[in-house]
Amino acid sequence: MSTHQRTLGAALVLALAAGLAGGAAATAATAEAGRTPGATRLQEILDRLTTVDGGPGALLDVRDRRGGTVLTSGVADVRSGRPVHPESRFRIGSATKMFTATVLLQLVGEGRVDLDAKVERHLPGVVRGHGNDGRRVTVRQLLQHTAGLPDFLDHLKPQEIVRDPLAHRDARDLVETALAHPPVFEPGTGWDYSNTGYLLIGMIIEEVTGHPYGDEIRRRVVRPLRLRETSVPGESPDIPRPHPRGYAHTGENAPLLDITRINPAVGGAAGEVVSSGGDMNRFLAALLDGRLLHPAQLREMTTTRPTGGTDGRAYGLGLESKPLPCGGRYWGHTGDFLGFETASGATAGGRQATVMVNAGPGGSDAQSDDIGVALETALCQGRPRTSR
Repeated sequence: MSTHQRTLGAALVLALAAGLAGGAAATAATAEAGRTPGATRLQEILDRLTTVDGGPGALLDVRDRRGGTVLTSGVADVRSGRPVHPESRFRIGSATKMFTATVLLQLVGEGRVDLDAKVERHLPGVVRGHGNDGRRVTVRQLLQHTAGLPDFLDHLKPQEIVRDPLAHRDARDLVETALAHPPVFEPGTGWDYSNTGYLLIGMIIEEVTGHPYGDEIRRRVVRPLRLRETSVPGESPDIPRPHPRGYAHTGENAPLLDITRINPAVGGAAGEVVSSGGDMNRFLAALLDGRLLHPAQLREMTTTRPTGGTDGRAYGLGLESKPLPCGGRYWGHTGDFLGFETASGATAGGRQATVMVNAGPGGSDAQSDDIGVALETALCQGRPRTSR
């Protein structure tokens, strides 16, 4: 799992824990697993997420050209003990960036945006005053986290969210909050994950099309692929049913905090989308198959640079790449929004997987690690082992 991403959940959970009422401790309930050795191994990992790692519930949806399997463990609601529904909807957090980047790259393919154009062309004055180099920031740099812009999540005032979690928070105001601080580095000279860049990408989409970025995601991605379980909720704090409750860990041996209802606009084009395991897998399959982007734009999206970690992770334009333990690489994105931690990935060979735990952030590193293990194990099943 990604350790370089600053997420909405990580920025706010401590303040939320102090300001809101907590929930009850989770109990584990395991869904019926398949009888193949592979399904048994995956079920063991999911059960570890909901027992040893402390997540209330977990879901894994894995698909290939022959069909799909959904495994669940634990509970969707710690009070009622309701099990996790196999078609659950949940907040995908930073995996939203794949949708936002896809729309922007479609506009590139239409000749309406130039990846190497300065942001100033589309958003005059928004980034200009940021140090001496604001006017040098390009669209590509926003997409690839090489612009050097500070992350607005580092500078939010959590107590404001605590006082009114349903309040509207405007993307431009969040950008201004970030840009009131010095740049992390000069544009194009480093790599640092910044949600601010994706708020700006959303603003560019709106400037170019004349429509809200969420409408463009629906028109260009959700409807053509018939992603019936995917939505861009805007100001709505509600998740369509069926969905698990979303919880945050508030400390060791402390009760879980129910934070299901929050205005998701604070995540904006960087983290707002709600989806399901099945829809995420269908989206990734279509993206890598070239059904959403022209070949030139898909090549741009999958042209990566290292992120500086030791796990071989690299970042393209809204899309991550990471080595698989069985050889080769997979493409996808992790996500973390208050109450949920997710990871989605796909191989070039046509296998996709999505993992969800309805608790995040504030849990142990083991939860993130085991989400990654579940994802990579699912993607490796059925593949011959090859050398790296």
